[in-house]
Amino acid sequence: MNRRTVGILMFDDVEVLDFAGPYEVFSRTRLAPGVESRRTDDAAPFRVVTVARTLAPIRATGGLRVIPDHSFASAPIIDILIVPGGFGTRPLLDDPAVLEWIRAASDSAELTASVCTGSLLLAKLGLLANRRATTHWGALAFLATVDNSIRVESDQRVVADGVITSAGVAAGIDMAFSIVERLHGRAVADETARYIEYPRHAD
Repeated sequence: MNRRTVGILMFDDVEVLDFAGPYEVFSRTRLAPGVESRRTDDAAPFRVVTVARTLAPIRATGGLRVIPDHSFASAPIIDILIVPGGFGTRPLLDDPAVLEWIRAASDSAELTASVCTGSLLLAKLGLLANRRATTHWGALAFLATVDNSIRVESDQRVVADGVITSAGVAAGIDMAFSIVERLHGRAVADETARYIEYPRHAD
């Protein structure tokens, strides 16, 4: 099986569900249905890794400590780039090393997506220029100031316009399922949602 690598950016003060929600969806997706298929990776179409500037533990929102799988220097080629949000995105808007890594990873990725205020980083890089996009409801106005060419969608959980963006926190789960459905069909996405007992949103 040609397994796609999902790379999730990690940084201090990342919102926990922003990265953990998509991680759960992609890591639990199987092309064969049922509980037994989750006991191995034989039918897994995705390999999920976390990537940060260094291998030092990340302090997520609420104090959760997470050890990244890879540093920027050791990261594998990423097929699907996920940029989560959280209060930690604000200082990264002026962090050349992080921005350059996101740009390089996005340039080579098949798909780039953000959760919550991760969209601010994509906007800073011009990746959302003249596109429709969304973010956490508390940052919609801010997103428009980062790049005023963005058509900000305030009433959508997931917006796919070349780059995929999602609204706040739990909406990242819907974003991940939208990617699963795009790549592997509605039946696989729905069966995975049933396995993790998540009610999918109609949009």
